Amino acid sequence: MGKWKTSRVWRSIGLLLLMLCCMTLIVSASNPNTPEGFLIIAHRGASGDAPENTMAAFEQAERLGTDFIEFDVQLSKDGELVVIHDDTVDRTTQYTGAVDDYTLNELENMDAKNDKKTDDTDEKIVSFEEVMHRFAGKLGMLIEIKESKLYPGVEEKVAEVVRRYELLLQVNGLEEGRNFTAVEHVKNSVGIIIQSYNFQSTRLIHSLLPDIPIAALIQEDQHPLSEKTLDELVSFADYIHYNHELLDEKIVEQIHHRNRKVMAWTIQSEQDMIRMKKLGVDGVITDFPG
Repeated sequence: MGKWKTSRVWRSIGLLLLMLCCMTLIVSASNPNTPEGFLIIAHRGASGDAPENTMAAFEQAERLGTDFIEFDVQLSKDGELVVIHDDTVDRTTQYTGAVDDYTLNELENMDAKNDKKTDDTDEKIVSFEEVMHRFAGKLGMLIEIKESKLYPGVEEKVAEVVRRYELLLQVNGLEEGRNFTAVEHVKNSVGIIIQSYNFQSTRLIHSLLPDIPIAALIQEDQHPLSEKTLDELVSFADYIHYNHELLDEKIVEQIHHRNRKVMAWTIQSEQDMIRMKKLGVDGVITDFPG
């Protein structure tokens, strides 16, 4: 074979290899099950290392390079959004009583160390506004609306704050020559997802914030989901967040078949993490994001 023909053959081989590489990159970018799309979400912040739902836990998650922080919002006595999981302050503070027995100012002065003995001043109950101010545009935020039946109007209050910060992110993006949509924010791990166990609450949030991704939380008493229920959920939810102990290949396939993503909660061991990756979930919610 002459030199010219040999050169032509090698050029053809090189072109073929280049095309294969490009196809691989395209598939990888579009497949939600590839490692590039796998999200690590810090459950109530890095709550395995610091008191849950405190600035200390959120900042630790940020240092560990987590994609999202997850936290819970409820309403105070004076109708302000506060970050706390339980509907009482008993478990995480030295006080007792319902969250809405206290004003925001009173709650913000409560230590939330639980049984973690430390002098860190960032371990107090914080407001939703404070968390948004600190992390909006820097870390993804998975916001869980708790006990919506106890707090009529909580969805509207959350939506109001989110709209304000989404607008701020858009303005900052334009000043920097960028214009991220809400979905692009999520893809760049600087976005917002809102979740709840209450399907009526998630449907309402979707109507209030149609451009913000919504997640339906599934627990044991809602399992197994019927095909009809799944179809109803995906009409407004972008994510289905499932108790990892209930997950299997069939459920993951059912969710992916509907072009939605599934996150597993709450992962606490390497063994569970390996199992979730084998099932092809799109991310995990864990106390130990590191």
